[in-house]
Amino acid sequence: MSTAYIVEAVRTAGGRRGGRLAGVHPVDLLARSLDAVVERSGIDPKAVDDVVTGCVSQAGEQAMQVGRMGVLASKLLPQSTPAVTIDRQCGSSQQAIQFAAQAVMSGTQDVVIASGVESMTRVPMGSTATLHMKEGLGHYKSPGLEEKFPGIQFSQFMGAEMIVKKHGFTKDDLDRFALSSHEKAIAATQAGAFEREIVAIEIDTPEGAALHTVDEGIRFDATLEGIAGVKLLSPEGAITAASSSQICDGSSAVLVVSEAALKAHGLTPLARIHNLTVTAGDPVIMLEEPLFATDRALQRAGLSIDDIDLYEVNEAFASVPLAWLKHTGADPDKLNVNGGAIALGHPLGASGTKLMATLVHALRARGKKYGLQTMCEGGGVANVTIIEAL
Repeated sequence: MSTAYIVEAVRTAGGRRGGRLAGVHPVDLLARSLDAVVERSGIDPKAVDDVVTGCVSQAGEQAMQVGRMGVLASKLLPQSTPAVTIDRQCGSSQQAIQFAAQAVMSGTQDVVIASGVESMTRVPMGSTATLHMKEGLGHYKSPGLEEKFPGIQFSQFMGAEMIVKKHGFTKDDLDRFALSSHEKAIAATQAGAFEREIVAIEIDTPEGAALHTVDEGIRFDATLEGIAGVKLLSPEGAITAASSSQICDGSSAVLVVSEAALKAHGLTPLARIHNLTVTAGDPVIMLEEPLFATDRALQRAGLSIDDIDLYEVNEAFASVPLAWLKHTGADPDKLNVNGGAIALGHPLGASGTKLMATLVHALRARGKKYGLQTMCEGGGVANVTIIEAL
């Protein structure tokens, strides 16, 4: 079987809801990352066999196959470039990486862009369901599903609270983890750790045209006291908005190629894709599946958790990476070393390729070898991708 290589990985800086990226149409936001990954890699745009785009809220400005719309809005990719849009909830663009790698490893294609986009300002989370329900066009929970899960509301927030209780975490545990996310993101930003991966986006501001290059969600004045003072989302729970991922606008892209393409186009690989895993489990507690997906991925890869140099575990809620650390026995100092979604934002369908951009460049900056990325996803699904930096 052929090997799949990552040649380039980019992301936009996150934009807060209603913030600096709110004026950018998601199609144009996606096109900017697509152009950047092509331009920075030096690949001939005509050589791209396919574009796989993750997007969760495929409605409104993200409707009509947003991946294809991004290609058509691109300044570099020809209109002959195919594209497809996929939804694996929060893991959509991590799955895009895995589909791209599978295409390359099977020999079906040689050059594939995995990408993701989500404007959570312009296409609100959940609107694909709620707008239909408001119009009397039905509910996603079918009679058959209700029979199997009577009275159950599939809720990521409820799942996150269930993880808190199951693993015995306290509100203070969550708040301290949230603070560390901001502290690491602040340190990374000030050290220029994100410069290699970030794509500058031209925006309009009250002061005139500007470039958006710094993640807007980072609280540079974050304190434990401030985080601890945020109101609970549920009176009986432990989670607050401060210990949850931030609603975010953004796009990202990763270029995946075969060994033949490396030689044919004179490309320099950043990493080799070592393992692709996806599993599914309990759809009610939902967000715990990365724990078990990681077990399976390590077993299939013939590695132990100690063999992995850096981990990216999406911070959907602080309880998820905390439970992952507890279950795997992983070194906390290797986890989300440049901060995570609590500080940097979680642009749903764009987060998979976003985290990969951060992981690839963090491994190379530190001279490390193996990286593991995992994402909790709606419905109790989880992806794990293991890479080897080159």
